[in-house]
Amino acid sequence: MRRFLLILFSMVLAVTVSAQRPIAFHSHNDYNRTVPFYEAYSQHCTSIEADVFLQDGQILVAHNREDVSADKSLREMYMEPIARIFRSNGGRMWEDSEDRLQLMVDLKTAESLPGVVALAEEYPDVFTTEKGVMIVITGAVPSPEDFGKWPSWLWFDGDFKDGKIQYTPEQLKRIALISTDFRKFARNWNGKGRMINPELDAVMGAIEAAHAAGKPIRFWDAPEGTTAYFTLHRLGVDFFNTDHPAQCALFFDDWTNKNFRMGKRNVKAGVTGTKRLDKATRDFQGFQNEKMQLSKGIEVYSPTFRNDGKDKKIKNVIFLIGDGMGLGQIITGAYANGRDLSMLRMKNMGIQFYNPNDDFIGDSASGGSALATGEISWTRHIASNEDGSVEYPALSDYFHAQGKSVGIVTLGDLADATPAVFYSHTAERDSIEKVTRYLASTKVIDLLAGSGSDYFERPREDRFDLLSGIKANGFSYTHDALGINEIQGKVICADDRMGAYATEETLGFLAEITKESIAKMQSMSKKGFFLMVEGAKIDYAGHSDCLPASIIETLGFDLAVAEAMKFADSNGETLVIVTADHETGGLTVLDGDLSTGHVLAVFNSDDHTPSALPVFAYGPGSQHFRGTYLNTEIARTIKKLVKK
Repeated sequence: MRRFLLILFSMVLAVTVSAQRPIAFHSHNDYNRTVPFYEAYSQHCTSIEADVFLQDGQILVAHNREDVSADKSLREMYMEPIARIFRSNGGRMWEDSEDRLQLMVDLKTAESLPGVVALAEEYPDVFTTEKGVMIVITGAVPSPEDFGKWPSWLWFDGDFKDGKIQYTPEQLKRIALISTDFRKFARNWNGKGRMINPELDAVMGAIEAAHAAGKPIRFWDAPEGTTAYFTLHRLGVDFFNTDHPAQCALFFDDWTNKNFRMGKRNVKAGVTGTKRLDKATRDFQGFQNEKMQLSKGIEVYSPTFRNDGKDKKIKNVIFLIGDGMGLGQIITGAYANGRDLSMLRMKNMGIQFYNPNDDFIGDSASGGSALATGEISWTRHIASNEDGSVEYPALSDYFHAQGKSVGIVTLGDLADATPAVFYSHTAERDSIEKVTRYLASTKVIDLLAGSGSDYFERPREDRFDLLSGIKANGFSYTHDALGINEIQGKVICADDRMGAYATEETLGFLAEITKESIAKMQSMSKKGFFLMVEGAKIDYAGHSDCLPASIIETLGFDLAVAEAMKFADSNGETLVIVTADHETGGLTVLDGDLSTGHVLAVFNSDDHTPSALPVFAYGPGSQHFRGTYLNTEIARTIKKLVKK
């Protein structure tokens, strides 16, 4: 019963594993697995190897003669389960794929071949048809001159002879693939780092020769591991020879979302991402895969550094927060953009830790609260103490008290944690009714822009008429983030375009809104302003393990950074701070190509991580953000500098 359940589980898993991989898998010495055949099948290995001996009239599976056992037959271990699945799926091995399976039978002795042929012919609908499972003979392969003596449905494994592929055209028709010893070409490479040039050239030559003959290639005795995976794939290997199918599948699955290349690329339509990250982002529907591409990189601003690092009066502060944006997100964005971003051109940089009081890993609520208030916070708390009984004043309060205008802009939901910490207080970030109710009474903000029109236009759980409340509080209400300067006085903008993911057409949207918001802030007070701008969906991309979305959202955020830097240079009294509330996904760069803007990177999590975060500063006072510190020091330092 236990074996039956395991087999059933493997079969169910197999149909859920994507076949959309850039490389096929060969399960080497498959019979050594904990569960032979089923483990490889569940990982969608399209090539599976079984070594066989002929003993007492049976074809038995074993690596060595001394390991031969009558209860390990080719029939029971492979042919019966293959036939059962093939028939149950209506003549294919995987319900969701047209991929053919090749069963590579490694003959330890040539005398086994007639028995293998006879066994396959017992399943004529499975192994002897044009679209059926391929039987490929390897090991003691007959002489090529004798290929024609065997049934036409039988395939053979090819190899190099004297460094060349030496088969006649007729013989080549019977070759399924070229399998060769990797150590013939690269004796020293252990799968770490780059192959030395002579070995790299030899491996590439072998691959090119196989492809010139119209055949796929597999190297046996090749190293495994992350670098080996992407190196051999990049060189053009067709079948990756693996002793670890699950590990190999984990690396290559969802390949489109692990790779980004500047320019148009062929991407299968579909959606990547969770539909609900938390209550405030309940309407986000994920990233449309085919739209996650850019034809070219973004322009990067060249700062003048005229006032950078000077001890002079600071009138304005622009605080840009890339939600979930760790160093990995910044670096992948930079690599895709020719190793350049506006934020990376800042000279004054620091590192912040963001561990909350009650956990090792922070969230947007705790991280954002610390950035906004200068007080260590708790997870899920919005600018308050542990039980919510004490409201921590935010930078919004501080700048408002100085007579400066205050603006909060997010490329996400205006009630989500990062914007909320600047205008509300609660012990639970999902208390949306309580968070947004503050908008009917707050006096500290002059502009709030983000998505979330339903907060004002649909019935609420608490029956409170928020739209009437904000109007009574002196706010005008609009849906157009780019039209805020057409409205006099305080504005709340619920523009649902701000909740959509960035595409090539909308990449500059946050930058445009940032520019408009700066102008709005200037019109609201001659004493100066504080403006917080959030790139919200860098975080969404991390939760979705979607590298293309992460890069595009980061580039869109960097365009907003450029607008802030431009204003700082033209104004001379503006401090620009760029950082994040936390990192999402544990993003790690593995490979790339600067000439094409290609980046290969993987997320190690679909949630927040405790990675330390970079802090970039530009303008007067920016030198005070160098070094390493807790996230609470950012708000405290801003207050000290503006107070001077």
